[in-house]
Amino acid sequence: MMRHRLLGLAAGIALAAVSQPARAADIDVVVTIKPVHALVAAVMDGVAVPKLLVDGAASPHTYALKPSDAAALNRASLFFRVSEDLEPFTRKATKSLPKSVTVVTLSTAKGLKLLSQRAGGAFEDHEHDKGHGHGHAHGKKAEVDGHIWLDPANAKIIADRAAEALSAKLPARADTFARNAAALKVKLDALDAELATALAPAKGKPFVVFHDAYQYFEQRYGLSAAGSITVNPEVPPSAKRLSQLRAKVQKLGAVCVLREPQFDAKVVSAIADGTSARLGEIDPEGALLEPGPELYFTLMRNVARSLRDCFGLA
Repeated sequence: MMRHRLLGLAAGIALAAVSQPARAADIDVVVTIKPVHALVAAVMDGVAVPKLLVDGAASPHTYALKPSDAAALNRASLFFRVSEDLEPFTRKATKSLPKSVTVVTLSTAKGLKLLSQRAGGAFEDHEHDKGHGHGHAHGKKAEVDGHIWLDPANAKIIADRAAEALSAKLPARADTFARNAAALKVKLDALDAELATALAPAKGKPFVVFHDAYQYFEQRYGLSAAGSITVNPEVPPSAKRLSQLRAKVQKLGAVCVLREPQFDAKVVSAIADGTSARLGEIDPEGALLEPGPELYFTLMRNVARSLRDCFGLA
C-alpha cells in the first residue's frame, strides 16, 4: 500500500512539474528598450520574464552598458534590439557575444514598415543632435527611422518575430509563444482602432516636436508634424537661438509644441512665448513608465492623449 502511495505521489509531482510554466532559467532573454520589452514580455507570458537594459529615463541613443548588463548579455539565449542606429551601444556589444547568444535585430523583420529619417527643411538634421540625448549615427545617406514600435501594425510584426525567435530557442514552449502572440495581436488591433477614433479630430493640425521620433505614429493616424527643433536638454539655448526657434514655430504655423520629459519646461515656454502654439509633453519611449507587458498600451494611449491635450481636444 505504502509503495503504491509513493508511486502515486511521484507521478503527481512529475505531472505537476510538466504542467508548470518553464522557469526563467530555461531561457534567458534580454531586450534593449521598454516598448519592445513590453511586446516581448507579452509573448513570453507564462514562460519567463525578459531582462530590460535601458531602464528608467535613460536614452537608448546615449546608453552605455554596465558590467551587470554585459554579464546578462553573455548569459542570454536571445538578445532583442531595434537596430544599431537606434541603440548605438549594441554595435560593439554584439561583436563580443558568445555564439550561444542569438541577436534579433527587429528592424530587419519581414513585413515591417520602415520609414527614412527626416532631415532638412523643417526637420533639423539629426547630425546636429549628437550629444543632446537623442543623437543618431547618421551619415549623408537617408537612414531608417528606428522608432518602429509607434505603429501598432509594426508592433504586430515584432510580436510574430519574437514568437518565432523564442520558439527556435525553446521549441517545447512554441505553442505558448504562438498563443501569446496571437492574443497580443488581437489587443493591438483593438488599440489601433481606439487610437484612430481618438485622433481623428487631430488630423491636419500642425505641431512641432523637439525630437523627430513620431512619423510612424503620424502616418498611421494621419497627423501632421510641421517640423522639429534641436535643443540640447543639458544646455539652455542662447537668446539668439530662442529667437530663431520662435520664428520657426511661427513660420510653420504650429498649433502645438511638444517636449519630452528630459527637456526643461521653462525652455519650451520660452520657445513658445509670443506664438499662438500650445505647450505639451510627450514620451515616445516610456521613460516615465514602469516596464512590463502593459507598458506598450499605456505608452501609445499617452502619446495620443498628449497630442489631444496639446491641440485642446481633451
